[in-house]
Order: sequence, then structure tokens, then C-alpha cells
Amino acid sequence: MPPVKPMLAKSVAKIPPGMQYEAKWDGFRAIVHRDGDELEIGSRTGKTLTRYFPELVAALKENLPPRCVVDGEIVIVQGGRLDFDRLTERIHPAASRVKLLAETTPASFVAFDLLALDDGSLLDTPLADRRTALVNALSTARPPVHLAPATTDPALAREWFERFEGAGLDGVVAKPLDLPYRPDARLMFKIKHERTADVVLAGFRFHKSGPIVGSLLLGLYDDRGALQHVGVCAAFPMKRRAELVEELDPLRMPDPEGHPWAAWTEESAHESARLPGAQSRWTGKKDLSWVPLRPERVCEVKYDHMEGDRFRHTAQFARWRPDRTPETCTYAQLEEVVGYDLAEVLGTGG
Repeated sequence: MPPVKPMLAKSVAKIPPGMQYEAKWDGFRAIVHRDGDELEIGSRTGKTLTRYFPELVAALKENLPPRCVVDGEIVIVQGGRLDFDRLTERIHPAASRVKLLAETTPASFVAFDLLALDDGSLLDTPLADRRTALVNALSTARPPVHLAPATTDPALAREWFERFEGAGLDGVVAKPLDLPYRPDARLMFKIKHERTADVVLAGFRFHKSGPIVGSLLLGLYDDRGALQHVGVCAAFPMKRRAELVEELDPLRMPDPEGHPWAAWTEESAHESARLPGAQSRWTGKKDLSWVPLRPERVCEVKYDHMEGDRFRHTAQFARWRPDRTPETCTYAQLEEVVGYDLAEVLGTGG
């Protein structure tokens, strides 16, 4: 019975041998429960996603066995690649908006594990046997419901790791073949792309616990010479967070006037530039105020990939770069990924 939390993966540097390998999808993790005409789509946290994806409810009823529990990913495809920004737009309180987006930017579901079938639980069944059961259960499935490609060939997995990124995928997941399904346990392995970039430090937010640094606000200059907000880095020990407040104090500006992101409080300004502080349905009423810093300091960060003109995930602080000037921190330094059509990914393997 829902909710069921998904099994998770821990990061490793290399693709481990002797496992089942799948692409790492960049969407909403979802566990689907179906019992006849009843269908529930649960999120990673256990909250329901059902109302936000009415087109998937109909498609899943058409393509899944009458009684089952399936683990997978909800994705949206635009221009042959995954589009996470379009996916986040689907989480909207207005039913009319949800209906419109279901028609204009329909979602797909990629299934990669089977947790129950008919009257039987498969949680204690080894992965290799669950995969066979999943392949059989989805043998007649049609888009927008897909069976995730999988392989036991590590050489092919390495090839997927390189090729599939162009379709917006996040890396590779490795799963031990004898692994039972354990909700909320990190027993799988994920191998993600890691790159570095030199970025401009332009501000920070205080930590929710008090007057220490919560996150650093990062920027890159575009080809017009405008500093665009590209993301944050936020993983620091508590002692280091306190040190950063003192370390960055000489750069603090008494007010945002003259700062490249001074217009962040004006809603219209976010339409033409990427600024920190835009309200979202994810943060709700969370305090998004920040402390402006003179954009004079450069740091190197690690990131996995870009989503449009920003870092898709929180970046990791690597080091300060006193040898770099802010004006040299542009989008031109970022690696361009060769495009790859998602339709070819979904047609790979079995």
C-alpha cells in the first residue's frame, strides 16, 4: 500500500563491475501503485503526484498490469532531450493550469523496477529476477510508458555514460544483480558526470540556524557582459560557515544598489535575466533574501551538468581562485555536450 519510499543510490567515482547498469534519469522519481481502476503516483518523499499528471494516469492504466507496484521516473521530453524546467512547471496548484500543461507538455514514465505483481510482493526477490518480471510485464507497453534500457555489460555502460548525456541524462546507475528492494536504503550506486568551472561569488544567504553562511550565490558573465545567477554551493561544515561570514565581510555592500542583481526584488526583472530570489512553488514562503557582495572574488566549483544556463544541482566548492579575474568567468569555459536524441536512448537495450 502507498506510500512506499524508493530505494536510493550512493555516489561512486567509477562504474563498478558485475552489476546491472541503467541510465540515470533526470526527472521526478515516482512509485506507481495500480489496483484495477485505482492508481496512485507517489513521489520520492511519499507525497502524491497523481493530480499533476492526469495524462500519465490514463497511460499507466492502459500499459501496466491490473495489479502492480512499479518504480520509475517521470520525465518530459522537449527537442529530443529531457527538460527538467518544463517538468517542474507541472507542480501547480491550479487544476486548469495542470490540464493545459498536460496537453501542451505531456510527460512520460520510464519504468525500471517492479515491486509487486498480482498478489505477490517482490521486495525480497533478487534484482535479476525482478528485471525479468518487469520486462515481461511491460512487453506490450507503448509510449508514453517506457521500459528503461538495462545491460550487464560494463563496456556498454561506459558507452552509455558518455553518449546519453547529450539527451539530458544524469549518468549511470549500477545495481547488484542479487539486490533485494529495500525502500529508503542507499544500496545502489550512481556514477555522475563531474566538471569544474570558475565562477564569480556575488552574494550569500544566511543559514536557517543563525548568522552563519548558508549558501554562496554564484554567477557567470554572458556574451552581453551581464552577470547571470547560475546556482549556489552550500555544503560546508558549521565551523567553516561561521568563518565565511567574517572572511566575506570586506566584500559586503550596505545595500544592493549598484550590484548586478540589484533588481532581484522586482518580479519583472526575472523575465529578462537570471537573478537570485525568484519565488518558486518548491520554496513557497521560504526567505530568499540574500547579502550582496561586490563581485570581485572568484572560486572554482564542481558541477555535474547544466540545465539551460544554470547548474542543474547544487555545486560543490573546490577552492578560491585569486589568480582569476571575475570578467574572465564566462559561459564560454563550459564544456559543450554533444546532442543525443532521447528516442534513441529509449530504443537501446532491453
